[in-house]
Order: sequence, then C-alpha cells, then structure tokens
Amino acid sequence: IEEITRKVSIGPTRLGHPCFYCNEDIKMANFTIKQGEQIMFNSVEEVNGTLTVNCGVVRDNQSHSFTLPLSQEGEFYECEDDHIYTLKEIVEWKIPKSRNRIVKFTNMLHTWDFSNPLPENFDGYLILAPIYEVQGVMKFRRDIVHILSDLDIEVIDVTDSYDISCFLHPLSMEDVFERTSKEFPMVAEVIEGPTGRQQPCNLLCPGKEIVIHKKYQAKRILASEIRSDSHKRHFLIPASYKGKFKRRPREFLTAYDLEIARSDKEQLHVVATKAFDSPHAELFSVSVGDQFLVQQRQTGEIIYQGRKKVIDVLACEQILSEAYKKVLLPMYMEGGFVEVIHDKRQYQLSELCKTFRLPFNVKVSVRDLSIEEDVLAAMPGLQLEEEITDSYLLISSAGDPADSWEIPVYRLNMSVQLLSKSVDETVSSPTRTIVEEISEEQYYMVRRFENQVLHPPPRPPKKPTTLESKPFLTLPERSVLDAQHHINPRRLMHGMNFRIIGIALILSGSGISPADVQLTLAPPGGSAPGCSLS
Repeated sequence: IEEITRKVSIGPTRLGHPCFYCNEDIKMANFTIKQGEQIMFNSVEEVNGTLTVNCGVVRDNQSHSFTLPLSQEGEFYECEDDHIYTLKEIVEWKIPKSRNRIVKFTNMLHTWDFSNPLPENFDGYLILAPIYEVQGVMKFRRDIVHILSDLDIEVIDVTDSYDISCFLHPLSMEDVFERTSKEFPMVAEVIEGPTGRQQPCNLLCPGKEIVIHKKYQAKRILASEIRSDSHKRHFLIPASYKGKFKRRPREFLTAYDLEIARSDKEQLHVVATKAFDSPHAELFSVSVGDQFLVQQRQTGEIIYQGRKKVIDVLACEQILSEAYKKVLLPMYMEGGFVEVIHDKRQYQLSELCKTFRLPFNVKVSVRDLSIEEDVLAAMPGLQLEEEITDSYLLISSAGDPADSWEIPVYRLNMSVQLLSKSVDETVSSPTRTIVEEISEEQYYMVRRFENQVLHPPPRPPKKPTTLESKPFLTLPERSVLDAQHHINPRRLMHGMNFRIIGIALILSGSGISPADVQLTLAPPGGSAPGCSLS
C-alpha cells in the first residue's frame, strides 16, 4: 500500500480517489476484502501514530469504509477506468510519478484551434510522457520561478541554514480549500490573479490583501443558451439571482420524452411537428399540427402476427375543434412535439426549481438589477439543465470584511500567500455572488460528475419485439470489422488469458430482442470450433 501512496495521487477531490483490486483476499479483524473486489482509496491520515489509508468498497449498493496500514502487502492492480478526463486532470491525478499513461482522445471540442498537433479525425492511442518542472521562489521575491527539470545544474540543500519564513509560500485555491475549517478565517495576499473578466470588483488583483472567511459547498443551476448550432454559452446561476423568468416552449423527440416531462401539477399540452404512421390499428397515427393533452403511461393490447401482445403506450387526449378524443401513442414512437405554454407568470429561480422538473426552458423577463451587467438578460432563451453542488470560498477585502463574495475553488486559477495577521470574524452583509459563464470544457466536466439518476432513462426500442425465436443472427461484415477494431487485434498476443465481464449487443431496428439471439464465439479466421451462447 505504501508503494501506491508514493506513486499515485490521493486527495480530497473526486479525482483523488483511485481504485485498485488485489489478486487475493485481504482478511482484517472484522472484514474481508474479496479477491478482485474494487477498493477505493479516499485519503491518507495518521491514526495512533501509524499512517493508514481510508478505503471503501461497495457491496449491494451499500458503501463499507475501513482503513489499511501502509505496510499491507499484496499484488494490487489498478481497476479499469472508462471515465473521460481533461489533459490537465490526467497529468495532475492519473499519471503515477515517473510513469507514462496510454490514452485515447474522445469528445474532441471544436474550441481546439489550429495549433492542434494531431492529424484530422485522429482515432488512435497516445502515450503521454509528462515533462516536469520545478516551481520555486527566490528570497524576498514575490513572483514564482519556473525551472525545467532537465536543467544541467547541481544544487545543495541549505534548508537548515536559512529562515524559511522569508520565502514566499504560494497556495492555490485547492490548497486553501484543503485546510481544516478551524483554520478559517485567514488573511492572504494575492500573488497571481485569475485571468478573465469575471472577478469580484478587482479583489483578486496581485498584491491585494483579502480575508478568506470559510469554505463550504453551494448549489448552482447549470443553464445553457438555447440555439440551433453547437456554439452555446453555458452558465452557473446562483440561487440568489434576483431576475425573473418566463417559460419557453420545450421540444420533445419521442412519446417517451413526453412521459418523462409529464407533471401532476399541470397538464402537458403539445403540438405535433412530425408525422407518425402507426403500423397497428389500435394505435393512433399522428399528423403535423395535431394537438394533444398528455395523460399517463399505461399498457395496451395490439394484434401482432395474429396474436395479442401487451405493450407500453401513452394515453393522450387529441384536441379537436369541439371535442376531445382519447388516443394511444406507442412509447417507442419517434416524432416531434412542441409544448404550448398557457402560463404567463413570471418566476423567481427558486420557484421554477421547486415547481417544475428540470430540464426546463425559460427566458429572462426582468433582469437582475443588483448586478452591473446581467449576461442572462441578453440570451434569447435558456435551458435550466440541472442543479449542481460545487466548492466555494467566501472572501472579502481586508479593508472591508463585511463586503463578502463567493469564488469557485476549481475554476479559478490563482495563488495566494497566507499572512500572519489576525482577523476578527464580522457579521457580513448578504454574500455577493456572480452568474459564472463557463467554457464548453468546464460545462462537460461539471455535468459528468452529477448524479446520473437525475437523467432520463434510455429510450425504449422503436418497434415491438418479435414473438418468434430466431435460430441464429448473422452479423453484417461491417459489424464484425467494427467489433474487431474495438478489440484492437494488434494488442492481442498468443497465450493471453481473458475474463469476459459482460456483453453489450445493440440491435438497431432489427425487431429482434436480446433473448432471441444466439452468438458464436470463435477465434479469428474461424479455424477452430467456437462455443454457442444464447
């Protein structure tokens, strides 16, 4: 375990929790970690004079915590990791010290400019080899010196000969946030300020003294500009935002999306923008312009290949000129619907989040007069996507501790020097917050860490599954080639052992259910007999 702690970054953030497994059982006093069980390393701390690692395992959706001493021995292997990381995160958290890391690019952002060194449509693997540098400070200097690690010089350790207090000790916002709550409030001088326009009233300029009152978690609403192209702007809106919103129509691609958006507080009224021709007489065929009131999800019977079959349907009322007609729409129906808004009220942000289920479309109708420039008011429409929780520091000017601001910890690239000055805790006026505009990269980083249960479940199949059992499924030649590409046969070697942990089969519009499929696993080339699996 000690080797792992020396080589791998373990810290308080989500990225600082690496996972390993051991190739044999680890028996403790009242707990046994099973062979191959995923162990998450959360932090390193001292207990009764002994350094230990706080760990956790998940069994039956229940988390179990325990500690392992650094002297614990065993063959430990890093667990498979299919998460997406930025280059900065990989360098800081996911490359063990003095090692390389093989990565594959995914979700390439259009913001990468002409300096992109990779060939167009590059789809291969890269070996990342970090080049280290030493960041140092000179005696009585206020700036940070960057020294390349391959500089051919000799150095002598003279720590014992100098008063280290005369040197600068720069801390990042993450370093400050890792301090214990008892150490706040603290006085600091800004050494390197953040770049960009979003700074609270020039508090964070180099040389300014600030008071850091406390650290905490705060909620934000993640919102994106509504526009047809991909160049959307993204924002984090604080709960204290005083502007007012009016509702904007939502768009739905399937009947399944209508079910997800349905609310008991208000009946959902939509207009069809795309026609749908039902293959069954029991289900309704939709024309462009048809209007519906969405009722509820239920089951219905259809005649399929001469036999009755029960499927999920969405019960709606079609709005006619003088009446309402009850109709059933299949849940697998792909079409297009636009919401009809009858509500003309103006809402505060907190009201919207309590009353409606996110995501939700709005437009600022009354700008927030408490801020100088309300960037949200200029947006033609906003989609409030989800509520997130993030880490913040409460700061103020050393000359006016009552005027406090919230600053984000992980999106503000700045450094400070702590000063040995006392500060009296004052009762501050209401905390000032800003609407933070974030980059596309930061947007995906924020979304990826949020609770996945808030997102809608996968859409159902487009068509009812067949009742007849298919004896065998022949994959098209293209699919076989694609599968071999993902396996990457160049990485296969004679004698390698493999453990099959799962099979995912995607059947696009084939009308065949997974239960009706048989697959044959055989070596490449088909020279040896394979095994047949249902």
